[in-house]
Amino acid sequence: MTEFLFPERTGGTTQNLPRSWMASFQTRDDDSKAPRQIQSLSQHLALATFILMGIGSATRVMNAGLACPDWPLCYGQLIPSSQMNLQVFLEWFHRLDASVVGFGTIALAGLSWWKRAALPKWTPWLCSLALFLVVFQGILGGLTVTELLRFDIVTAHLGTALLFFCTLLSITVLIRPYDALGTAQALKPLSIAAVLLVYGQSLLGGVVASRWALHQCLGGDALCQVMNSHIIGVFPATIASVALVIWAKRTPCLSPLLRRLSVGVILILLSQVLLGILAYKLRLQIEPLTVAHQSVGAMLLGILVTFTLVVWRDSAPLKTT
Repeated sequence: MTEFLFPERTGGTTQNLPRSWMASFQTRDDDSKAPRQIQSLSQHLALATFILMGIGSATRVMNAGLACPDWPLCYGQLIPSSQMNLQVFLEWFHRLDASVVGFGTIALAGLSWWKRAALPKWTPWLCSLALFLVVFQGILGGLTVTELLRFDIVTAHLGTALLFFCTLLSITVLIRPYDALGTAQALKPLSIAAVLLVYGQSLLGGVVASRWALHQCLGGDALCQVMNSHIIGVFPATIASVALVIWAKRTPCLSPLLRRLSVGVILILLSQVLLGILAYKLRLQIEPLTVAHQSVGAMLLGILVTFTLVVWRDSAPLKTT
């Protein structure tokens, strides 16, 4: 038996085996790694995107959004060495990270179509959606510069980044093996509602940030309606998230993964509310605090999306081939 499987290890030979047979054996061996390759690449891209959103937030709060006056180059150069300062570096590095994520997404989509026979049927389509979103995000990134940080474009830029981030998380979660218990069906509606409410609240936060609504409201009683909308939006998003955690805790025989995720939801939610209160009280004067508030908001959305996808898989297991 071992001589047949591993002839090179037992003194046997492969000379009598047809080359076509050997090629098909090697192809099957390579294809078996395809789901893990897609998972690893999408996971790393999701992390890079999370970092990219944090750098983008830092770029905005440091007034560095137009530090590079042209696009896609910066002062007409790949590396603007003579003009480099903190603001230019933030904007330039933001573009560099975006380029890495973009090329990585091209690789992800290409790999998914190349290995599609060994992957779930949805994989190349979802990877192609990620590619579309990152291209669209790049266009919006250029428009934020050429249109001089128009608030609607800046908000759309953030909204698309969050959708792209959630798409990468979806690929990572859905392609992983998962043993469904079938106990999470009742959590579906509330988990979806929590995701939508937190995403909407993130967009409201983007409008507040892009229009500097807090500063204008506190300084001259302008755009207070925008600011108050974001504050009011905290309540439905928080209530839905807390209700989801309570319901998950009360659900019998829930999978250990969902229980861990529910604990993560409540911890991240508490951190986000605390950061929001501090940022408001300190009038956004501490830049790292503002960046942390926006980054933790993206983290909250990400863990809720992950929770919802696992709930969906627990209710309707995906086919792995």
